[in-house]
Amino acid sequence: MGYEHIAAEVKEGVGTVVLDRPPLNILNMAMMQEINQALQDFSNQGIKLLVFKAEGKGFSGGVDVGEHMGDMAPKMIDVFHAMFRNMDKLGVPSIAVVNGAALGGGCELAVYCDLVIASEKSKFGQPEIQVGVFPPIAALIFPRIMGRKKAMELLLSGDVIPAEEAKDLGLVNTVVAPEDLAAEAEKFIGKFKKMSGVVMKHTKEAALTGLQEDEEKSLAGIEDLYLNRLMQTHDANEGLKAFMEKRKPEWKES
Repeated sequence: MGYEHIAAEVKEGVGTVVLDRPPLNILNMAMMQEINQALQDFSNQGIKLLVFKAEGKGFSGGVDVGEHMGDMAPKMIDVFHAMFRNMDKLGVPSIAVVNGAALGGGCELAVYCDLVIASEKSKFGQPEIQVGVFPPIAALIFPRIMGRKKAMELLLSGDVIPAEEAKDLGLVNTVVAPEDLAAEAEKFIGKFKKMSGVVMKHTKEAALTGLQEDEEKSLAGIEDLYLNRLMQTHDANEGLKAFMEKRKPEWKES
């Protein structure tokens, strides 16, 4: 379907959403509803990877503040958080390609992804505290990614940090020169495109299961996932068999 504020496509098992609301890709409800529709559509297309990119001066300057106030706030939060719930429902590894500012809701969208590749001119931050609110998604995930102390500092100060510092904190995987971002992003994405979709999906779920507070419960959950779900798939067995036979595996599942 056609979109006004984004572009979306599926190619070679990769579902890509491109933010395209110039100049700063401010996330209004109409744009977020389009993102949600694209994510829901991807669920029927057997993708193995989800990628977010952006046109314009930056990744996203965040959620439209005008739609964050008064009676509109509950609807805005519902639509905004639906993006993350839809990402979770897809269950596939997600990658953000960031060039320029990723602030507020834009930062949350980028760093909620499992992997982030950013240009040297990128910057990340949650300035919501400075306008009297806090970022729910960042409050959920920042302490899990970087630890409580630095997460508290960023959430309570609203500081904006450069890409290299974001990398040091674990928010970003790799930082490249702006002129190299497109090519390096394709190489980065390519590392995962060649893997089995179903195995990556189960691996992601296992890693997230391991974040549960009860370590024994987490381990039991991972063991069940590994033995009773992953190992029942064609691709898991094909991968092991191909290794033993010293050949490339032939993936069939997504």
